[in-house]
Amino acid sequence: MQGYEVLVSFVVNVLFVTVLGWYLITNLQWYDYKLSRVILKHHKPQWHLIYFFIPFIAYYTTGQFFTIFFIFAILPAMFVWHKRLDKKLVLTWRVKRFLILLISLVLFQNVLCTLKSACGTYGVFMPLALAYIGSFMIEKFLFATYMKEAKKKLSMMKDMQVICITGSYGKTSIKNFVAEILAKKFKVYATPRSVNTIGGIVGDINNALPSDTEIYVCEAGARQSGDIYEITSFIEPQTVVVGRVGEAHIEYFKSLKNIIAAKLEIMQSPRLERAFIHTSVTDEPHEKVTFFGDEVLNTHATLEGTEFDLKLGDELLSLHTDILGAFQTMNIAVAVRIAKSFGMSNEEIQEAVRSLTPVEHRLQMIKAGGKLILDDGYNGNIDGMLEGIRLCSLHQGRKVIVTPGLVESTEELNLKLIDAVNEVFDIVIVTGSLNAALFDKNLKVKQKILLEDKSALTEVLANRTKAGDIILFANDAPNFI
Repeated sequence: MQGYEVLVSFVVNVLFVTVLGWYLITNLQWYDYKLSRVILKHHKPQWHLIYFFIPFIAYYTTGQFFTIFFIFAILPAMFVWHKRLDKKLVLTWRVKRFLILLISLVLFQNVLCTLKSACGTYGVFMPLALAYIGSFMIEKFLFATYMKEAKKKLSMMKDMQVICITGSYGKTSIKNFVAEILAKKFKVYATPRSVNTIGGIVGDINNALPSDTEIYVCEAGARQSGDIYEITSFIEPQTVVVGRVGEAHIEYFKSLKNIIAAKLEIMQSPRLERAFIHTSVTDEPHEKVTFFGDEVLNTHATLEGTEFDLKLGDELLSLHTDILGAFQTMNIAVAVRIAKSFGMSNEEIQEAVRSLTPVEHRLQMIKAGGKLILDDGYNGNIDGMLEGIRLCSLHQGRKVIVTPGLVESTEELNLKLIDAVNEVFDIVIVTGSLNAALFDKNLKVKQKILLEDKSALTEVLANRTKAGDIILFANDAPNFI
Protein backbone atom coordinates (compact mmCIF):
# COMPACT_ATOMS: atom_id res chain seq x y z
CA MET A 1 0.00 0.00 0.00
CA GLN A 2 1.07 3.59 -0.60
CA GLY A 3 1.76 5.93 2.30
CA TYR A 4 -1.62 7.69 2.12
CA GLU A 5 -3.53 4.39 2.01
CA VAL A 6 -1.52 3.06 4.97
CA LEU A 7 -2.33 6.17 7.01
CA VAL A 8 -6.06 5.95 6.21
CA SER A 9 -6.14 2.23 7.02
CA PHE A 10 -4.24 2.86 10.26
CA VAL A 11 -6.58 5.64 11.44
CA VAL A 12 -9.79 3.85 10.40
CA ASN A 13 -8.71 0.71 12.24
CA VAL A 14 -8.00 2.65 15.44
CA LEU A 15 -11.35 4.43 15.26
CA PHE A 16 -13.22 1.22 14.38
CA VAL A 17 -11.74 -0.78 17.27
CA THR A 18 -12.46 2.13 19.63
CA VAL A 19 -16.09 2.25 18.48
CA LEU A 20 -16.51 -1.50 19.01
CA GLY A 21 -14.81 -1.15 22.40
CA TRP A 22 -17.20 1.64 23.36
CA TYR A 23 -20.15 -0.58 22.43
CA LEU A 24 -18.68 -3.51 24.38
CA ILE A 25 -17.92 -1.58 27.59
CA THR A 26 -21.34 0.13 27.50
CA ASN A 27 -23.06 -3.25 27.46
CA LEU A 28 -20.73 -4.63 30.11
CA GLN A 29 -21.55 -1.70 32.39
CA TRP A 30 -25.28 -2.37 32.01
CA TYR A 31 -24.82 -6.04 32.91
CA ASP A 32 -22.45 -5.70 35.89
CA TYR A 33 -19.35 -6.28 33.71
CA LYS A 34 -20.27 -9.93 33.18
CA LEU A 35 -19.60 -10.97 29.57
CA SER A 36 -21.79 -14.07 29.93
CA ARG A 37 -24.79 -11.88 30.74
CA VAL A 38 -24.06 -9.55 27.82
CA ILE A 39 -24.00 -12.53 25.46
CA LEU A 40 -26.68 -14.81 26.94
CA LYS A 41 -29.03 -12.52 28.91
CA HIS A 42 -29.16 -9.34 26.81
CA HIS A 43 -32.70 -8.05 26.33
CA LYS A 44 -31.96 -6.84 22.79
CA PRO A 45 -29.50 -9.35 21.29
CA GLN A 46 -30.23 -7.97 17.81
CA TRP A 47 -28.11 -4.97 18.78
CA HIS A 48 -25.04 -7.23 18.87
CA LEU A 49 -25.75 -8.27 15.29
CA ILE A 50 -26.30 -4.73 14.03
CA TYR A 51 -23.62 -2.83 15.96
CA PHE A 52 -20.92 -5.46 16.43
CA PHE A 53 -21.00 -8.58 14.24
CA ILE A 54 -22.04 -7.04 10.91
CA PRO A 55 -19.41 -4.24 11.18
CA PHE A 56 -16.83 -6.83 12.32
CA ILE A 57 -17.50 -9.09 9.31
CA ALA A 58 -17.63 -6.09 6.96
CA TYR A 59 -14.13 -5.05 8.04
CA TYR A 60 -12.68 -8.28 6.68
CA THR A 61 -14.90 -8.65 3.60
CA THR A 62 -15.38 -5.22 2.04
CA GLY A 63 -11.71 -4.48 1.45
CA GLN A 64 -10.98 -0.94 0.23
CA PHE A 65 -14.66 -0.02 0.50
CA PHE A 66 -14.69 -0.46 4.27
CA THR A 67 -13.54 3.14 4.87
CA ILE A 68 -16.64 4.41 3.04
CA PHE A 69 -18.85 1.92 4.88
CA PHE A 70 -17.32 2.96 8.22
CA ILE A 71 -17.70 6.71 7.67
CA PHE A 72 -21.17 6.70 6.14
CA ALA A 73 -22.81 3.70 7.84
CA ILE A 74 -21.12 2.47 11.03
CA LEU A 75 -20.23 5.83 12.59
CA PRO A 76 -23.67 7.42 11.97
CA ALA A 77 -25.46 4.26 13.20
CA MET A 78 -23.38 4.16 16.39
CA PHE A 79 -23.89 7.88 16.95
CA VAL A 80 -27.68 7.55 16.65
CA TRP A 81 -27.67 4.43 18.86
CA HIS A 82 -25.71 6.21 21.58
CA LYS A 83 -27.77 9.41 21.34
CA ARG A 84 -31.04 7.51 21.81
CA LEU A 85 -29.86 5.64 24.91
CA ASP A 86 -31.45 6.84 28.14
CA LYS A 87 -28.75 5.07 30.16
CA LYS A 88 -25.51 6.15 28.56
CA LEU A 89 -22.03 4.96 29.42
CA VAL A 90 -20.75 6.44 32.66
CA LEU A 91 -17.03 7.22 32.41
CA THR A 92 -15.95 5.61 35.67
CA TRP A 93 -12.27 4.88 36.30
CA ARG A 94 -12.94 1.26 35.32
CA VAL A 95 -14.27 2.38 31.94
CA LYS A 96 -11.40 4.83 31.44
CA ARG A 97 -8.85 2.13 32.23
CA PHE A 98 -10.46 -0.21 29.69
CA LEU A 99 -10.53 2.44 26.93
CA ILE A 100 -6.94 3.56 27.60
CA LEU A 101 -5.75 -0.05 27.51
CA LEU A 102 -7.71 -0.76 24.32
CA ILE A 103 -6.42 2.30 22.45
CA SER A 104 -2.85 1.60 23.62
CA LEU A 105 -3.05 -1.99 22.40
CA VAL A 106 -4.48 -1.11 18.98
CA LEU A 107 -1.89 1.65 18.48
CA PHE A 108 0.92 -0.73 19.46
CA GLN A 109 -0.42 -3.41 17.12
CA ASN A 110 -0.78 -0.99 14.20
CA VAL A 111 2.63 0.64 14.65
CA LEU A 112 4.29 -2.77 14.84
CA CYS A 113 2.46 -4.01 11.74
CA THR A 114 3.25 -0.82 9.81
CA LEU A 115 6.96 -0.87 10.66
CA LYS A 116 7.31 -4.54 9.73
CA SER A 117 4.89 -4.32 6.80
CA ALA A 118 3.55 -7.59 8.13
CA CYS A 119 -0.18 -6.94 8.08
CA GLY A 120 -2.39 -6.81 5.03
CA THR A 121 -5.25 -5.86 7.36
CA TYR A 122 -4.86 -4.55 10.88
CA GLY A 123 -6.40 -6.77 13.56
CA VAL A 124 -9.68 -6.03 15.35
CA PHE A 125 -10.44 -9.03 17.52
CA MET A 126 -7.02 -9.29 19.18
CA PRO A 127 -6.88 -5.78 20.75
CA LEU A 128 -10.50 -6.15 21.92
CA ALA A 129 -9.86 -9.56 23.46
CA LEU A 130 -6.60 -8.51 25.11
CA ALA A 131 -8.17 -5.28 26.43
CA TYR A 132 -11.07 -7.24 27.95
CA ILE A 133 -8.78 -9.85 29.53
CA GLY A 134 -6.28 -7.23 30.71
CA SER A 135 -9.03 -5.03 32.11
CA PHE A 136 -10.58 -8.02 33.90
CA MET A 137 -7.24 -8.88 35.55
CA ILE A 138 -6.55 -5.27 36.53
CA GLU A 139 -10.01 -4.86 38.07
CA LYS A 140 -9.65 -8.19 39.88
CA PHE A 141 -6.40 -7.03 41.44
CA LEU A 142 -7.71 -3.56 42.30
CA PHE A 143 -10.93 -4.97 43.76
CA ALA A 144 -8.97 -7.32 46.03
CA THR A 145 -7.02 -4.28 47.26
CA TYR A 146 -10.20 -2.23 47.77
CA MET A 147 -11.80 -5.12 49.67
CA LYS A 148 -8.83 -5.31 52.04
CA GLU A 149 -9.05 -1.56 52.66
CA ALA A 150 -12.81 -1.72 53.28
CA LYS A 151 -12.47 -4.76 55.57
CA LYS A 152 -9.75 -2.98 57.54
CA LYS A 153 -11.99 0.07 57.91
CA LEU A 154 -14.90 -2.06 59.14
CA SER A 155 -12.66 -3.91 61.60
CA MET A 156 -11.65 -0.59 63.15
CA MET A 157 -15.33 0.27 63.76
CA LYS A 158 -15.89 -2.53 66.26
CA ASP A 159 -18.89 -0.98 68.01
CA MET A 160 -20.81 -0.19 64.82
CA GLN A 161 -24.06 -2.10 64.32
CA VAL A 162 -24.66 -3.34 60.77
CA ILE A 163 -28.14 -3.88 59.33
CA CYS A 164 -28.40 -5.67 55.98
CA ILE A 165 -31.62 -5.79 53.96
CA THR A 166 -32.57 -7.99 51.02
CA GLY A 167 -35.73 -9.22 49.29
CA SER A 168 -37.32 -9.13 45.87
CA TYR A 169 -39.42 -6.04 46.51
CA GLY A 170 -39.12 -2.99 48.73
CA LYS A 171 -35.56 -3.41 50.00
CA THR A 172 -34.54 0.15 49.08
CA SER A 173 -37.66 1.54 50.77
CA ILE A 174 -37.02 -0.54 53.90
CA LYS A 175 -33.41 0.65 53.94
CA ASN A 176 -34.45 4.29 53.71
CA PHE A 177 -37.19 3.95 56.35
CA VAL A 178 -34.87 2.14 58.77
CA ALA A 179 -32.17 4.79 58.29
CA GLU A 180 -34.57 7.73 58.69
CA ILE A 181 -36.23 6.38 61.83
CA LEU A 182 -33.00 5.34 63.56
CA ALA A 183 -31.36 8.65 62.61
CA LYS A 184 -33.66 10.38 65.10
CA LYS A 185 -31.56 8.83 67.88
CA PHE A 186 -28.31 7.47 66.38
CA LYS A 187 -25.59 8.37 63.91
CA VAL A 188 -26.75 6.40 60.89
CA TYR A 189 -25.25 5.88 57.45
CA ALA A 190 -27.07 4.04 54.65
CA THR A 191 -25.79 2.97 51.24
CA PRO A 192 -26.97 5.54 48.66
CA ARG A 193 -29.65 5.03 46.02
CA SER A 194 -29.80 1.38 44.93
CA VAL A 195 -26.18 0.45 45.67
CA ASN A 196 -26.55 -3.24 46.50
CA THR A 197 -23.70 -5.20 44.88
CA ILE A 198 -20.45 -6.22 46.54
CA GLY A 199 -18.51 -3.85 44.29
CA GLY A 200 -20.77 -0.89 45.05
CA ILE A 201 -20.76 -1.63 48.78
CA VAL A 202 -16.96 -1.94 48.96
CA GLY A 203 -16.53 1.34 47.09
CA ASP A 204 -19.08 3.10 49.30
CA ILE A 205 -17.39 1.90 52.50
CA ASN A 206 -14.01 3.15 51.34
CA ASN A 207 -15.22 6.47 49.98
CA ALA A 208 -18.19 7.54 52.07
CA LEU A 209 -18.79 5.60 55.31
CA PRO A 210 -18.11 8.07 58.18
CA SER A 211 -15.79 6.72 60.88
CA ASP A 212 -18.18 7.81 63.67
CA THR A 213 -21.15 5.84 62.30
CA GLU A 214 -23.09 3.99 64.98
CA ILE A 215 -25.46 2.11 62.65
CA TYR A 216 -24.66 1.16 59.06
CA VAL A 217 -27.68 0.21 56.93
CA CYS A 218 -26.86 -1.75 53.80
CA GLU A 219 -28.93 -3.18 50.93
CA ALA A 220 -28.02 -6.52 49.34
CA GLY A 221 -29.15 -7.51 45.84
CA ALA A 222 -28.60 -10.68 43.85
CA ARG A 223 -28.66 -11.90 40.27
CA GLN A 224 -27.26 -15.34 41.06
CA SER A 225 -26.72 -17.74 43.93
CA GLY A 226 -23.87 -16.66 46.17
CA ASP A 227 -24.20 -12.89 45.64
CA ILE A 228 -25.88 -12.23 48.99
CA TYR A 229 -23.63 -14.70 50.80
CA GLU A 230 -20.60 -12.77 49.51
CA ILE A 231 -22.01 -9.47 50.81
CA THR A 232 -23.10 -11.00 54.12
CA SER A 233 -19.71 -12.65 54.73
CA PHE A 234 -18.01 -9.34 54.04
CA ILE A 235 -20.02 -6.88 56.17
CA GLU A 236 -21.11 -9.43 58.82
CA PRO A 237 -24.41 -7.77 59.85
CA GLN A 238 -25.86 -8.30 63.32
CA THR A 239 -29.38 -7.49 62.09
CA VAL A 240 -30.78 -8.80 58.81
CA VAL A 241 -34.06 -8.32 56.96
CA VAL A 242 -35.58 -10.43 54.20
CA GLY A 243 -38.49 -8.51 52.68
CA ARG A 244 -41.14 -9.79 50.33
CA VAL A 245 -39.94 -12.39 47.87
CA GLY A 246 -41.53 -13.00 44.49
CA GLU A 247 -40.72 -13.76 40.88
CA ALA A 248 -38.44 -10.78 40.28
CA HIS A 249 -35.36 -11.73 38.19
CA ILE A 250 -37.02 -15.09 37.54
CA GLU A 251 -35.04 -15.40 34.28
CA TYR A 252 -31.81 -15.59 36.29
CA PHE A 253 -32.96 -17.88 39.11
CA LYS A 254 -35.40 -20.05 37.10
CA SER A 255 -37.70 -20.75 40.07
CA LEU A 256 -39.18 -19.06 43.15
CA LYS A 257 -37.52 -21.72 45.30
CA ASN A 258 -34.09 -20.66 44.00
CA ILE A 259 -34.89 -16.99 44.65
CA ILE A 260 -35.86 -17.73 48.25
CA ALA A 261 -32.72 -19.80 48.78
CA ALA A 262 -30.59 -16.95 47.44
CA LYS A 263 -32.23 -14.37 49.73
CA LEU A 264 -31.86 -16.61 52.80
CA GLU A 265 -28.08 -16.66 52.31
CA ILE A 266 -28.21 -13.52 54.45
CA MET A 267 -28.88 -15.73 57.49
CA GLN A 268 -25.30 -17.00 57.29
CA SER A 269 -23.83 -13.83 58.79
CA PRO A 270 -21.21 -14.89 61.37
CA ARG A 271 -22.37 -12.12 63.76
CA LEU A 272 -26.12 -12.63 63.35
CA GLU A 273 -28.12 -11.50 66.39
CA ARG A 274 -31.62 -10.99 64.99
CA ALA A 275 -33.45 -11.50 61.71
CA PHE A 276 -36.76 -10.10 60.43
CA ILE A 277 -38.25 -12.26 57.68
CA HIS A 278 -41.42 -11.66 55.67
CA THR A 279 -44.02 -14.40 55.82
CA SER A 280 -43.84 -14.86 52.02
CA VAL A 281 -40.31 -16.25 52.42
CA THR A 282 -40.62 -19.05 54.97
CA ASP A 283 -42.52 -20.04 58.09
CA GLU A 284 -39.73 -22.17 59.52
CA PRO A 285 -39.18 -21.10 63.15
CA HIS A 286 -35.74 -19.94 64.27
CA GLU A 287 -34.67 -18.56 67.63
CA LYS A 288 -33.28 -15.39 66.06
CA VAL A 289 -36.13 -14.82 63.57
CA THR A 290 -39.12 -12.50 63.92
CA PHE A 291 -41.68 -12.85 61.13
CA PHE A 292 -43.46 -9.79 59.76
CA GLY A 293 -46.14 -9.06 57.20
CA ASP A 294 -49.37 -9.74 59.08
CA GLU A 295 -49.20 -7.16 61.87
CA VAL A 296 -50.58 -4.16 59.93
CA LEU A 297 -54.26 -3.36 60.67
CA ASN A 298 -56.85 -0.74 59.68
CA THR A 299 -54.92 0.67 56.73
CA HIS A 300 -56.32 3.80 55.09
CA ALA A 301 -54.16 4.83 52.11
CA THR A 302 -55.10 7.80 49.89
CA LEU A 303 -53.37 10.41 47.77
CA GLU A 304 -53.01 12.50 50.95
CA GLY A 305 -51.04 9.92 52.92
CA THR A 306 -51.38 6.66 54.84
CA GLU A 307 -52.73 5.80 58.27
CA PHE A 308 -52.52 2.37 59.87
CA ASP A 309 -52.25 0.49 63.14
CA LEU A 310 -49.35 -1.78 63.97
CA LYS A 311 -49.79 -4.71 66.34
CA LEU A 312 -46.63 -5.29 68.36
CA GLY A 313 -47.27 -8.04 70.88
CA ASP A 314 -50.02 -6.82 73.17
CA GLU A 315 -49.85 -3.18 72.11
CA LEU A 316 -51.36 -1.39 69.14
CA LEU A 317 -49.35 1.48 67.69
CA SER A 318 -51.27 4.04 65.58
CA LEU A 319 -49.16 5.61 62.84
CA HIS A 320 -49.51 8.27 60.16
CA THR A 321 -47.14 8.92 57.26
CA ASP A 322 -47.09 11.04 54.13
CA ILE A 323 -45.65 8.05 52.29
CA LEU A 324 -48.07 6.87 49.61
CA GLY A 325 -49.10 3.27 49.04
CA ALA A 326 -50.70 0.69 51.32
CA PHE A 327 -47.89 -1.76 50.48
CA GLN A 328 -45.40 0.59 52.17
CA THR A 329 -47.02 -0.07 55.56
CA MET A 330 -45.32 -3.48 55.60
CA ASN A 331 -41.94 -1.87 54.88
CA ILE A 332 -42.50 0.73 57.57
CA ALA A 333 -43.63 -2.03 59.96
CA VAL A 334 -40.31 -3.88 59.81
CA ALA A 335 -38.45 -0.58 60.19
CA VAL A 336 -40.49 0.04 63.36
CA ARG A 337 -39.63 -3.42 64.67
CA ILE A 338 -35.93 -2.71 64.14
CA ALA A 339 -36.27 0.67 65.86
CA LYS A 340 -37.88 -1.08 68.85
CA SER A 341 -34.98 -3.56 68.97
CA PHE A 342 -32.63 -0.58 69.23
CA GLY A 343 -34.56 0.79 72.20
CA MET A 344 -36.57 3.60 70.61
CA SER A 345 -39.82 4.53 72.39
CA ASN A 346 -43.28 4.48 70.81
CA GLU A 347 -43.41 8.27 70.87
CA GLU A 348 -40.02 8.57 69.13
CA ILE A 349 -41.13 6.04 66.52
CA GLN A 350 -44.49 7.72 65.87
CA GLU A 351 -42.80 11.08 65.33
CA ALA A 352 -40.15 9.53 63.07
CA VAL A 353 -42.77 7.74 60.94
CA ARG A 354 -44.81 10.95 60.69
CA SER A 355 -41.78 12.77 59.25
CA LEU A 356 -40.67 10.07 56.79
CA THR A 357 -39.88 11.50 53.36
CA PRO A 358 -40.99 9.79 50.12
CA VAL A 359 -38.41 7.52 48.53
CA GLU A 360 -37.35 9.06 45.22
CA HIS A 361 -39.14 7.52 42.21
CA ARG A 362 -41.29 5.29 44.43
CA LEU A 363 -44.83 6.71 44.43
CA GLN A 364 -43.33 10.16 44.77
CA MET A 365 -45.97 12.84 44.26
CA ILE A 366 -45.09 15.82 42.09
CA LYS A 367 -47.39 18.70 41.08
CA ALA A 368 -46.52 20.45 37.82
CA GLY A 369 -48.53 22.57 35.39
CA GLY A 370 -51.82 21.68 37.06
CA LYS A 371 -51.08 17.97 36.61
CA LEU A 372 -50.63 15.47 39.41
CA ILE A 373 -47.70 13.15 38.77
CA LEU A 374 -47.04 9.91 40.65
CA ASP A 375 -43.44 8.98 39.94
CA ASP A 376 -43.20 5.24 40.60
CA GLY A 377 -40.39 4.71 38.11
CA TYR A 378 -38.21 2.57 40.39
CA ASN A 379 -41.01 0.22 41.37
CA GLY A 380 -40.96 -2.89 39.24
CA ASN A 381 -43.12 -5.34 41.17
CA ILE A 382 -46.77 -6.22 40.59
CA ASP A 383 -48.08 -5.34 44.06
CA GLY A 384 -46.50 -1.89 44.03
CA MET A 385 -47.77 -1.17 40.53
CA LEU A 386 -51.29 -2.31 41.42
CA GLU A 387 -51.28 0.00 44.43
CA GLY A 388 -50.20 2.92 42.25
CA ILE A 389 -53.12 2.11 39.95
CA ARG A 390 -55.53 1.96 42.90
CA LEU A 391 -54.36 5.37 44.11
CA CYS A 392 -54.91 6.82 40.64
CA SER A 393 -58.46 5.46 40.66
CA LEU A 394 -59.20 7.84 43.57
CA HIS A 395 -58.45 10.86 41.38
CA GLN A 396 -61.49 12.63 39.93
CA GLY A 397 -59.87 13.76 36.67
CA ARG A 398 -58.51 11.96 33.65
CA LYS A 399 -55.96 9.20 34.28
CA VAL A 400 -52.78 8.48 32.30
CA ILE A 401 -50.20 5.73 32.82
CA VAL A 402 -46.71 5.50 31.33
CA THR A 403 -45.17 2.04 31.66
CA PRO A 404 -43.03 -0.62 29.98
CA GLY A 405 -44.95 -3.22 31.97
CA LEU A 406 -43.19 -5.66 34.26
CA VAL A 407 -39.57 -6.42 33.39
CA GLU A 408 -37.82 -9.72 34.19
CA SER A 409 -41.20 -11.16 35.15
CA THR A 410 -43.87 -13.46 33.70
CA GLU A 411 -46.56 -13.02 31.04
CA GLU A 412 -49.18 -14.01 33.62
CA LEU A 413 -48.27 -11.10 35.90
CA ASN A 414 -48.18 -8.68 32.96
CA LEU A 415 -51.70 -9.77 31.99
CA LYS A 416 -52.79 -9.15 35.58
CA LEU A 417 -51.30 -5.66 35.32
CA ILE A 418 -53.07 -5.02 31.99
CA ASP A 419 -56.44 -6.03 33.50
CA ALA A 420 -55.96 -3.47 36.28
CA VAL A 421 -54.90 -0.78 33.79
CA ASN A 422 -58.02 -1.41 31.68
CA GLU A 423 -60.25 -0.76 34.70
CA VAL A 424 -58.79 2.66 35.57
CA PHE A 425 -56.95 4.56 32.84
CA ASP A 426 -58.06 6.70 29.91
CA ILE A 427 -54.66 6.90 28.22
CA VAL A 428 -51.95 4.24 28.28
CA ILE A 429 -48.46 4.97 26.98
CA VAL A 430 -46.36 1.81 26.63
CA THR A 431 -42.62 2.47 26.42
CA GLY A 432 -40.18 0.01 24.90
CA SER A 433 -40.71 -3.14 22.88
CA LEU A 434 -40.37 -5.76 25.63
CA ASN A 435 -44.10 -6.05 26.42
CA ALA A 436 -45.48 -3.92 23.57
CA ALA A 437 -47.15 -6.77 21.67
CA LEU A 438 -48.82 -8.14 24.80
CA PHE A 439 -50.16 -4.71 25.79
CA ASP A 440 -51.26 -3.88 22.24
CA LYS A 441 -53.27 -7.10 22.04
CA ASN A 442 -54.95 -6.88 25.46
CA LEU A 443 -55.42 -3.17 26.23
CA LYS A 444 -59.02 -1.95 26.06
CA VAL A 445 -58.74 1.76 26.84
CA LYS A 446 -59.76 4.97 25.08
CA GLN A 447 -56.24 5.75 23.88
CA LYS A 448 -53.15 3.57 23.72
CA ILE A 449 -49.80 4.82 22.49
CA LEU A 450 -46.87 2.49 21.81
CA LEU A 451 -43.41 4.09 21.89
CA GLU A 452 -40.44 2.06 20.76
CA ASP A 453 -38.28 4.14 23.05
CA LYS A 454 -38.74 7.13 25.36
CA SER A 455 -37.16 9.76 23.12
CA ALA A 456 -40.61 11.02 22.04
CA LEU A 457 -42.24 10.70 25.48
CA THR A 458 -41.93 14.36 26.50
CA GLU A 459 -43.60 15.53 23.29
CA VAL A 460 -46.38 12.93 23.60
CA LEU A 461 -47.13 13.93 27.19
CA ALA A 462 -47.18 17.62 26.26
CA ASN A 463 -49.66 16.97 23.43
CA ARG A 464 -51.88 14.32 25.03
CA THR A 465 -52.21 15.45 28.66
CA LYS A 466 -53.70 18.56 30.26
CA ALA A 467 -54.21 20.28 33.62
CA GLY A 468 -56.30 18.16 35.96
CA ASP A 469 -54.84 14.84 34.75
CA ILE A 470 -53.06 12.39 37.01
CA ILE A 471 -50.05 10.72 35.37
CA LEU A 472 -48.57 7.53 36.81
CA PHE A 473 -45.05 6.58 35.78
CA ALA A 474 -45.13 2.88 36.61
CA ASN A 475 -41.69 1.29 36.29
CA ASP A 476 -39.01 2.88 34.14
CA ALA A 477 -36.93 0.28 32.35
CA PRO A 478 -33.98 1.70 30.40
CA ASN A 479 -34.34 1.32 26.65
CA PHE A 480 -31.69 -1.39 26.39
CA ILE A 481 -34.39 -3.51 28.05
